[in-house]
Amino acid sequence: MHTELRRFLSKLLGAIAITLVPVVVTAFISMPLNLNRHPGEPVSPGLEAPRHMT
Repeated sequence: MHTELRRFLSKLLGAIAITLVPVVVTAFISMPLNLNRHPGEPVSPGLEAPRHMT
């Protein structure tokens, strides 16, 4: 692989990772906190949140 291509791809992958990591962390931490449960769990009758998430 050409050295310029290798440098470009490493910078591109680094920028993609730096962009995606905060998005993934925010989604997987804030969603369960806002829902008071994990998204895949069934909703218990007493746990339904009366507020809108946005």
